[in-house]
Amino acid sequence: MGCKETERLCLTTLWEFLMRWFSSSGVLVSLPLQLLSGGQSALPLSGSIWRQLETLALGLHILSLFFGLAGLLWVVPHPEWVASLPPIGLQAFSLSMGNGGVAYMVFGALAAALMGSRLLGVRRLLMFLLPAVAISLGSELLGTSTGIPFGNYGYLSGLGYKIAGLVPFTIPLSWFYVGLSSYLLARVALQAQRHWLIHFEAIMLGALLLTAWDFVLDPAMTRGSIPFWTWFQPGPFFGMPLQNFGGWMLTGAAFMTVANLLWGEDQPILDRRQLVGPLVLYVANFAFALLMSLGSGIVAPAGLGLLLGLGPALGLWWSAETPSPYRDQPAPPSYPEQDSIPPLQAVEGEAGRDWDTLEDPGWVGAK
Repeated sequence: MGCKETERLCLTTLWEFLMRWFSSSGVLVSLPLQLLSGGQSALPLSGSIWRQLETLALGLHILSLFFGLAGLLWVVPHPEWVASLPPIGLQAFSLSMGNGGVAYMVFGALAAALMGSRLLGVRRLLMFLLPAVAISLGSELLGTSTGIPFGNYGYLSGLGYKIAGLVPFTIPLSWFYVGLSSYLLARVALQAQRHWLIHFEAIMLGALLLTAWDFVLDPAMTRGSIPFWTWFQPGPFFGMPLQNFGGWMLTGAAFMTVANLLWGEDQPILDRRQLVGPLVLYVANFAFALLMSLGSGIVAPAGLGLLLGLGPALGLWWSAETPSPYRDQPAPPSYPEQDSIPPLQAVEGEAGRDWDTLEDPGWVGAK
């Protein structure tokens, strides 16, 4: 079997797996009715247009990651392959290299938005999305202009239009979708505990999962064959200053805290099946960063990321409650006219004799 046939078979198998998994999960969602009902799911989504859009967005996100890996690790290091392409192939390669990073982050944000509306409802989703985008964009603008809180760095080309000429518009989107998957997985501990520090612990754990992704991603994206940002202030961690990770923890914890406060008492509780989507989103992006680092010969950050990111994420998902087998089954029929009738009870009347009554015993003898 040739290389092209093998690649086509792998892509077909991956796509069929994604479609089969999403079509069989059978969860509830409805964006229009969520907007009208304060963010609560109202219709079964299985087979509906919204669930198909979520499937498509996540599938395109993962395929974009796959093709990005192929281009950065296999095609770019072999310019002779590129030179041998026909004119249309050269144009397609140029287009993919110029817009591939934009595509995978836009598809990731879209998949997270649709997934979040299904799991959280639109209202709670917006309470996470807006602080995540606003706070991360503010941190990135501050960082690229002053060096606080991440250090002195700057973005290169390849990630889309730059806001204020400093930060690509796709960067806050990546903070949102990886941050959402990280925080939903971290909240598993919050669902099982009740002490007052558990909200703080869940936020710190979510910020750590988010930062662990950067442990693996940042070295590969700055020291790979095609860098996407550069550090003007070199540091001890593969050219990065250590304050970068403090900035990641601070930024992630900030927007997770705001979302937690906005949710108030309306905190989401998700089981293991519902957390499969966030887990797939987190693992896909972590695997991309991991393979990028290993492909660039950067091994140590990969081990640190596995220890602090991928391992805890899988453990948290596994420790989540399994869904009840009766969860999706209709409730047993109710007969109000029978259920509302209390059993016959013997009560002592005012005349000193027993009365069989259907009245509430608490009202017997009341004036």
